[in-house]
Amino acid sequence: MLDWQYVKPVKDKQEKKLVSGVIEITRKGVGYVAWDPPAGGEPEKEDIEIETNNLAGSLNGDTVEVSLTRLFPRPKGKVVRVIERAKEEFVATLKQKDGVLVAVPDDIRFYRSITLEGGVNFSEGEKVLVRLMSFDGKGDARGAIVQHLGRAGEHQVEMNAIVLEHGFSTEFPEAVTREARELEANHAKIIEEEAPKRADYRGKPTFTIDPKDAKDFDDALSVSKLPDGSFEIGVHIADATYFCVPGTALDDEATKRGTSVYLVDATIPMLPHELSGNVCSLKANEDRLAFSAVFRMNDKAEILERKFQKSIIRSQKRFTYEEAQEVLTKAKGPMIEELGIMRALARILRKGREKEGAIDFGDNEVKFELDEAGKPLGVTRKTRIETMLMIEEFMLLANREVATYISKLAQKVPEKNMVFLYRIHDQPKEDRIEELATFVRAIGYDFANKKKRPSARDIAKLLADIKGKPEEHLIRTATLRSMAKAIYSTKNIGHFGLAFEYYTHFTSPIRRYPDMLAHRILASHLDGKPLTRSEYSTLEKMCIAASAREAEAVAAERESIKYKQVEYMSSKIGQTFEGIISGVTDWGLYVEEKESASEGLVRVRTIGDDFYNYSPKEYALVGQRTKKKYALGDPARIKLVAADLSARTLDFELVK
Repeated sequence: MLDWQYVKPVKDKQEKKLVSGVIEITRKGVGYVAWDPPAGGEPEKEDIEIETNNLAGSLNGDTVEVSLTRLFPRPKGKVVRVIERAKEEFVATLKQKDGVLVAVPDDIRFYRSITLEGGVNFSEGEKVLVRLMSFDGKGDARGAIVQHLGRAGEHQVEMNAIVLEHGFSTEFPEAVTREARELEANHAKIIEEEAPKRADYRGKPTFTIDPKDAKDFDDALSVSKLPDGSFEIGVHIADATYFCVPGTALDDEATKRGTSVYLVDATIPMLPHELSGNVCSLKANEDRLAFSAVFRMNDKAEILERKFQKSIIRSQKRFTYEEAQEVLTKAKGPMIEELGIMRALARILRKGREKEGAIDFGDNEVKFELDEAGKPLGVTRKTRIETMLMIEEFMLLANREVATYISKLAQKVPEKNMVFLYRIHDQPKEDRIEELATFVRAIGYDFANKKKRPSARDIAKLLADIKGKPEEHLIRTATLRSMAKAIYSTKNIGHFGLAFEYYTHFTSPIRRYPDMLAHRILASHLDGKPLTRSEYSTLEKMCIAASAREAEAVAAERESIKYKQVEYMSSKIGQTFEGIISGVTDWGLYVEEKESASEGLVRVRTIGDDFYNYSPKEYALVGQRTKKKYALGDPARIKLVAADLSARTLDFELVK
């Protein structure tokens, strides 16, 4: 057993502590594995650090077995073996090395080039998808080209490369496409056969409200005023599970993808277009199958009755968010009464959530104006309008009420050991929230009481206080980063950010596989045959897989945005901009340009008028002689001096 008090090299194989875990590899090619010390040992806060020459061919995300080589001053180790590869295919760019073309992975965390087997029929600068065949860390890896993508730097090539790098495909297998086309061809017959079996809402005033460029319509809303003065609100969700059935090629592919991916100018759908853009999509003036959550509410937005039922609907109007907002603003136009009722109820629901401590992280997204070749002509921050918030409230309502219904039902019949899929959000870890508190106090905000841990209400108050301030985006981003990630699980712990005791995802089954799982489970309850744990023994594994696919999709979306931001700024080298200091390190300042939200680095050596030291407690660089300070959140005027599209980086210099 390792001596936890005395540092010594481990030589005896029997003494070695073997740790299994997922390895994270940095851009510098250094690996880290999280671990738990042996029982009785003093807990270690630091992960095991593994130098590049000790990685034994392991790559970022792989499951590995690690041998500890020392404990202090920090745990160190070496990889003994790779238990399981996280992925086997990598996007790479062909480059010359010693007179031979090799594949250099786009992911800088893949710290070796790949020697290609079977010959190379493409030229330097081409992007390819490579299947890894062998890699033990000694020398280059070996692999084979499985797909040619095209010339690096071209818009479509780069977007496809991002999608493939994160494990998604831009095309569907032939069997999937065939099943989808058969369903599309038989849709009229399906509607005819299913209509008599379902609740019929085709006579209700029903509409969709979505972004201008939306291709799939997951949800529609119906509104009716009842004789007693209450309101019937229908949240109608596309019944994708009717078409996507377990055991089919369609369902296998949807399970594998887990989610749709949204790039700057394209959607990589979870379901083929025949379903996502047609038979499942709740198009205006067409009969569609739905799964409806219907609520009778009073004018205080209190739920008097609720019911969930398979239905058939017919939307009478397709609104964009802007069109619906114009109707409300001008107080005239199609469905003005229904929209007015929805807005009034949504405002009450939102205030109720705020009172309970729900956190509004806002919307820090950007949108691009692209030319026909995909080149960015402009980039601006997105803004939320009230119709967006209105739709959000009713989607949250449906998701919460479905989860509450199933949970309460399960409590009444514990002997059936019923299962469900929850969307959970844990409280932030104490060190992360304290780091956030230190950060915002450094900027000048009084954030909660220093003697107590900030609550959800404290965070909500902070975000309300910064609204409209120059540092709003910066603090929102920092707050979001301090939070735990929301995930899917069969074990409910509530949703911290939304301040909900029960929550699930039910309202987007066209683009999220967990929503389809929630639909199936709810339907089984309504049929009187609830799925039990033994019947759905793999549900927790499916939750873990869905959470992982969601993380990959988010990473791909962010990477596509980052690529386009750097591409947009690359034509502006030499120009000056207004920004805000978004990060401080000992090697420089990260500055976010105000209009495009593009972030770049001001290297400390370029500041020039003094020698600057990093002060972690102040989140600042401080001049040794002048005591001049550049702190997190400070405004900064910057000049763009370099842009590296392949590395997705920008270099700024301060303009004094």
